[in-house]
Amino acid sequence: MARASRKGSSPTRCPSCSAPTLTQWVGDTAAVRVTADLTPLTPAQQAEARTPNRLIWCLVTGEHRPLRLRWIHTWHPQNCPHPHVTDHQCTAPPTTLF
Repeated sequence: MARASRKGSSPTRCPSCSAPTLTQWVGDTAAVRVTADLTPLTPAQQAEARTPNRLIWCLVTGEHRPLRLRWIHTWHPQNCPHPHVTDHQCTAPPTTLF
């Protein structure tokens, strides 16, 4: 099995609700495919959004690098300069009839 790409990916829009999202593999050993909202969260919003099934991600940015999601580990710096985002949960009503 191939390792997850360390390259970033380009932001896209959710096909249902048009929210800006980023989808990529996150992790080195056991990668997880993540679709994250690109709206930065304050620490209070992070605490409210975080659940066992909804994680917060560090969105690494830079002038000469593509956007990249990283796990937030226990040793993640409290004063991290990057925005933090969460998994995308589409708010649009379902479009299927069955």
